[in-house]
Amino acid sequence: MMSEENEKVRTQMSIVCIDELVPQDHLLRIIDKAIDWSFIYDLVRDTYSDGTGRPSIDPVTLIKIPFIQYLYGIKSMRQTIKDIEVNVAYRWFLGLEFHDPVPHFSTFGKNYTRRFKDTDIFEQIFKRILEECYRFRLVDPTEVFVDATHVKARANGRKMQKRIAEQEAHFYAEMLRKDINSDRELHDKKPLKDKDDDNNYGSGGGNFSDYTDDVPNDSKVIKCSTTDPESGWFHKGDHKEVFAYGIETACDKNGWILDFTVNPGNEHDSKTFKGLYDRIKTIGMKSCVVDAGYKTPAIAKLLIDDGVNPVFPYKRPMTKAGFFTKSEYVYDEYTDSYICPNNKTLRYCTTNRDGYREYKSNGYICSECPYLSQCTNSNTHVKLVTRHVWEDYMETCEDIRHTLGMKELYSLRKETIERIFGTAKENHGFRYTQMYGKARMKMKVALTFACMNLKKLAMIKERWGLQPA
Repeated sequence: MMSEENEKVRTQMSIVCIDELVPQDHLLRIIDKAIDWSFIYDLVRDTYSDGTGRPSIDPVTLIKIPFIQYLYGIKSMRQTIKDIEVNVAYRWFLGLEFHDPVPHFSTFGKNYTRRFKDTDIFEQIFKRILEECYRFRLVDPTEVFVDATHVKARANGRKMQKRIAEQEAHFYAEMLRKDINSDRELHDKKPLKDKDDDNNYGSGGGNFSDYTDDVPNDSKVIKCSTTDPESGWFHKGDHKEVFAYGIETACDKNGWILDFTVNPGNEHDSKTFKGLYDRIKTIGMKSCVVDAGYKTPAIAKLLIDDGVNPVFPYKRPMTKAGFFTKSEYVYDEYTDSYICPNNKTLRYCTTNRDGYREYKSNGYICSECPYLSQCTNSNTHVKLVTRHVWEDYMETCEDIRHTLGMKELYSLRKETIERIFGTAKENHGFRYTQMYGKARMKMKVALTFACMNLKKLAMIKERWGLQPA
């Protein structure tokens, strides 16, 4: 027999507790009891007036609203508020009754501008949740995985202008200058004179360069968004060119997010590494696992000098097809020279401003060499081989790479840092941002990573009933 009683169900009245409507195994219920949220009151107390003004919205409720947004990957705050209005579990999590008005979608934005702007409150929330993970001895910082991903900025790719940007000195510039001059003196060469382009060492930082004759040596012309000037023009491979932010992140082998930095999308990973490394170098790291983008002499020296093992991947030689690779030219440490495949000597010539020693062959001898076509296309038949003044550090990294267990350790990247980025983009709205500016982007990243750590902590505590150490 067919029943038609929809209207009765819609208009019926019941006495019910909101707590009864939220399943015991609901994610928000598990997360809510995983941590004591009262720590937020201490973080924001200085941003509220004491005893004057109208009563504010509960700070815990205010912070939990974007938590819901990033936890469930809701695309905007406006949509988040609409979902809270009809979702009983969201109301329960925020501490709202059935008939309590839901805050306007602009409430959090106004509070951010008036209270939280230019503060590190959201980073402190991230760190507080990470400390909770440490309390349960879930984090193992001895092996740290570092990588960067890009988040599309809220900026129209057609609304841009070109501007001249001064090149910033690399973190190793002063140290490299000293080592270059020391190396030149060791080879009876005069120290290099200071020039306007002294800061331009090593591989460049940006992905886009558009040099013109009017630009000074220490500057370059870059694309700048008129919508979000703090983002950077980013393109990689066949991907669409967009304005984006680079999120450099560190995690441990268990997938716990340890720290992060936010940078313009046009800055190379090797250039921004020092900023993240300074934040994590005191956590007890013994090995740092990174991809080929970080395989530079400066990063190798930085890590090895601090007693950290750099775990770099194999990088294919960038040699033209049909030519000898650099590894086929053997370095003779005793005579400080290179031996070519035809057993001829390439002698030291100079040390250039980029920190590379230049070794050159004798063009007269090489002109009769049977392997000349595989060696060089130089009109003078002179072969040039370079060796960085910090090349010894790179060779140490190669020894580490061949150490037992390092290959297996590097393969964990796909289960740790790459999985974090994939989960963040797929489930937590990390492919793009609705925020303008680097400061608001830091807030988004801090809360997103805090959500991911807290979700993982909550599920582990629920499953295993862990107790703090």
